[in-house]
Amino acid sequence: MKNLLKELCLADSVSGDESGVRNIIIEKIKDFCDYRVDPLGSLICFRKGRKTSDKKLMICAHMDEVGFIVTAVNTDGTLAFDMVGGVDPSVTIGRQVTVGKNHIHGVVGSTAVHNLSKEQREKAPEMKGLYIDIGAENREDAEKYVNLGDCVYFDSEFTELGERRIKSKAIDDRAGCAMMIRLIREEPEYDTYFVFNVQEEIGLRGSRVSAFSVQPDFAIVLESTTASDIDGVSGAKKVCELGKGPVVSFMDRSTVYDRELYKLAFDIAKEENLPCQTKTMIAGGNDAGAIHITGKGICTVAVSVPCRYLHSASCVIETDDFENSYRLVKNLSKRIPEL
Repeated sequence: MKNLLKELCLADSVSGDESGVRNIIIEKIKDFCDYRVDPLGSLICFRKGRKTSDKKLMICAHMDEVGFIVTAVNTDGTLAFDMVGGVDPSVTIGRQVTVGKNHIHGVVGSTAVHNLSKEQREKAPEMKGLYIDIGAENREDAEKYVNLGDCVYFDSEFTELGERRIKSKAIDDRAGCAMMIRLIREEPEYDTYFVFNVQEEIGLRGSRVSAFSVQPDFAIVLESTTASDIDGVSGAKKVCELGKGPVVSFMDRSTVYDRELYKLAFDIAKEENLPCQTKTMIAGGNDAGAIHITGKGICTVAVSVPCRYLHSASCVIETDDFENSYRLVKNLSKRIPEL
């Protein structure tokens, strides 16, 4: 799946403009399932399995990535911008970005340190103090290449770190998309709906609509989640760790997960000799927050790949965690319709 993940991560699809990655996904799955694109842009696929259950299963991941949007062109030709999704301003300063469909190259700049007051230097940077430099001479020059509302993407290479790790933008949640593509291309045990959602990063919007459309009995949400297993961080604040397998949460800021499905995931991991872990802090959230309270209520479990430096240009995961997450989800998809 590594090459598939690379292709997906290098596509640019900020929330609200997911067509780039959606088109790639359609090319990968169109010969294996029935599919449609809903009014918000989510891709809803139905894959016939070897068996049919009276329980409807949905597996989903989100296509969008965090990024930025152009809000103004300054008189000096630099661009004012705002975030799309939760991006820490401190991870953007000095980063290379591309702007708009023509992928105009730029870099995120900030006030030079010698022009900051002592108080400003001691504070965390704010997005309103940043700008994008595309090399334009003035506003008129910049407006030849950039429009207000253009999306801005991290410009980041897909890089292998050592023998087991990968660095890239958008691993959240192209890792989940890659696993779903593989599951679709392999005949599942039971009929399954696969949903590639839009606009997760700005409020779980796509999943709220697609879950209402599909109306499943069970849902498996595939995600990437924050790993803080670095020097100086101990105990529960690590949240989860690279190399210790997929993360199955019991609760986060938007969902209390179904206890039977939570237990089933760990039972399967034990049976299959798969490493598996849970989040040690109640933090974050994902599409499950909208899915589990849709319609009559949907029994939901989340399986996440542990990821360092989430929502940055340099997300880092371990390949074994990625593969083991896939194995766990495949086994869950066989067992859940039998409950």
